[in-house]
Amino acid sequence: MPFCTHCGTAVGERAAFCQNCGRPQPVAGAPLPAADPLGGMSGETVSTLCYVPWVGWILSLVVLSANRFRTDGLVRFHAFQGMYLAVVWLIVDIALEPAMRLSGIRRTLIPLLQMGLVGVWIFMLVRTHARQLVRLPVLGELAERSVHEQGSAGKV
Repeated sequence: MPFCTHCGTAVGERAAFCQNCGRPQPVAGAPLPAADPLGGMSGETVSTLCYVPWVGWILSLVVLSANRFRTDGLVRFHAFQGMYLAVVWLIVDIALEPAMRLSGIRRTLIPLLQMGLVGVWIFMLVRTHARQLVRLPVLGELAERSVHEQGSAGKV
C-alpha cells in the first residue's frame, strides 16, 4: 500500500489526493516533478549569492532560468548585475591581460583592476545582504534594461 508523499498517511493504490492532508498524489508511472534548486532560499539570499566572487554567475544563470523568480524584478536585477560583473572580470582576465603582456603596464594595472573588481564584489555582497539596492554605473543600467526587456512584472 502506498503512502502520501507529504504526510506519510497510507493512501489507496489509485488515490489522486491524500484523505489526511488533501495534497495531490503522484500518478503511478508518471515522472516526479523536478526539484527546485532554489526551493528553500528567499529572494534576498539569492540576490546576495549572485555576487559571490568567481562563482556567483552560476547562481545568476540558475536564477534567470528558474520559474520561481521569473516575475521578481529585483532578484532578476541582481542576477543580471552579478553576471555582468563576472563578464567584466573575464574581460580583464582573458582579454586585457594577454593584450598588455608585452608592456610593463601589465604588472601594475591588471592586478589593480582585479583587486578593484574583487572589492566591488565584496561591496555588493555586503550591500545586498543589508537589503540596499546599489546600481553600479554601467552594469546597473544594463541590468535594468535586461530586466525590462524580459518583461518581469516586479519593479527594480
